[in-house]
Amino acid sequence: MSPSDHDYSVEESELLLDAPILAVRRDTISTATGPAKREILEHFSSVAIAAIQDNKVLMVRQYRHGVGRYLWELPAGLLDMVDEQPLAAAQRELAEEAGLQAKTWHLLGDVVTSPGFAEEMCRMYKATDLTDDLTGVEIPEAEGEEADMVTQWVSIPEAVEWVQTGKVENSIAVAAILHLAAGTERSIDEPYNYHSSLAARRAHLGEPGDDMKFLREGAPHT
Repeated sequence: MSPSDHDYSVEESELLLDAPILAVRRDTISTATGPAKREILEHFSSVAIAAIQDNKVLMVRQYRHGVGRYLWELPAGLLDMVDEQPLAAAQRELAEEAGLQAKTWHLLGDVVTSPGFAEEMCRMYKATDLTDDLTGVEIPEAEGEEADMVTQWVSIPEAVEWVQTGKVENSIAVAAILHLAAGTERSIDEPYNYHSSLAARRAHLGEPGDDMKFLREGAPHT
């Protein structure tokens, strides 16, 4: 039997940290050479949107404290509402971060952001036939790092150049831009076969539409 044929399984698991947008657990897994401990970052899955107008993609510049600087990215957000589907989350984030709605949606693909230690997967969409008519759409006031977010329309060839020169470092944005350059347009009906341990553990604590960041055992609901 080759190492790739090994049946990995979890022998025991311990929750080490349970914070609003993430949790950390330690799994003991069976490997081909015996038990091994692995720390896993649990996170909500996410969505990102490549909004296209006149063959240009909307880029956003936002401060990211994890790296301590501003990054060029795509409009994006977490699937952190109970029972919210990826497309609905993408539509919500496009309205909130870009002030836009789209009539036509395609799937670009899915990307696993840091599989060595984290669960997060991001579903990337292409949004076209845009409008800034947000009649009936409730947009919350921007807070924190989103308060000074700026946007810029960039041609797809220039966006690829931004990737190649290192101006775009966000891995999700890199993947989405390369899909755009390749002309990827998949069906939004493709199944999203992803399991978030964090969402699964919290969803039962609330009702559809509740923000799961606040649904923790022993935490006050807001």
